Amino acid sequence: MPTSLTTLSQSSLQDYVDCPRRFQLRYVDRLSYPAIESEPTLENEKHQQEGEYFHRLVQQYLIGIPAEQISKVANTPNLQRWWDNFLADPDLRGLNPHLGVLREDLGGLYAEATLSAPLGQFRLLAKYDLIAIENDKVTIYDWKTYRKRPRNEFLAARMQTRVYRALLVHAGAHLNNNVPFEPEQIEMVYWFSDFPNDPARFAYTSTQYKRDWDTLLKLSDEIKTALRHSLQSQDNASSYPLTDDRTKCMSCPYRSYCERGVRAGNVDQAEAEMEAEELFDVNFEQIGEIAF
Repeated sequence: MPTSLTTLSQSSLQDYVDCPRRFQLRYVDRLSYPAIESEPTLENEKHQQEGEYFHRLVQQYLIGIPAEQISKVANTPNLQRWWDNFLADPDLRGLNPHLGVLREDLGGLYAEATLSAPLGQFRLLAKYDLIAIENDKVTIYDWKTYRKRPRNEFLAARMQTRVYRALLVHAGAHLNNNVPFEPEQIEMVYWFSDFPNDPARFAYTSTQYKRDWDTLLKLSDEIKTALRHSLQSQDNASSYPLTDDRTKCMSCPYRSYCERGVRAGNVDQAEAEMEAEELFDVNFEQIGEIAF
């Protein structure tokens, strides 16, 4: 039985863009994953767990815990390498506010910040690894533990890049003395733990912001229409069509529902094609929001 859908995220929007059927199974019907996402399963699961743990290490550093103390719990080869790479980056090492190494140009650091704004009949949510305000510039940092460095063209088209920048314009004023950020002030940086000298940087413009927000509104309207149609007609096949691009199915954990295979896909492809599902534990009183 479909459940009520009230929020959208970059992950759910990416699923909808990639395959409306996956969106339906994952976010509307909330079905469990019947298929293994990628092989080798245990190796991939361990890598994902280490990636989550690395995010926690960085968060602890950003709230002022000494790097030496954090290093003691970076207790796997991957974690130690990623942590060493993080500390070796002078821009990132200068983000600790309590160790006398905070860069002088920083006006505010917001780790694990969650922003929200209305999007059509939904609420759009995004959880940021780090938002750093530097004089008249604001940088969105996102930590990636990918095994392969994705192409910039791939990242530029992802919903994460589009949602995170647009939503910061739309709902980030409370981080800036209640003054909305201009798109030209914003840069998004993907920092890759295994490719620390090759971050992906994406500036922003007012033209891009208008394009992105218009796209998000269009997608939210399409999803609203699909929800209404599926409830009225009980016809999910036409409301949430299956993608014609079978490469999207290779790492999809729902592919057996669509009779597109049960065997797991390649780890690297799964990593590149799918973002981990974001889980939100949201206190709406603490979320910045634009009032309409």
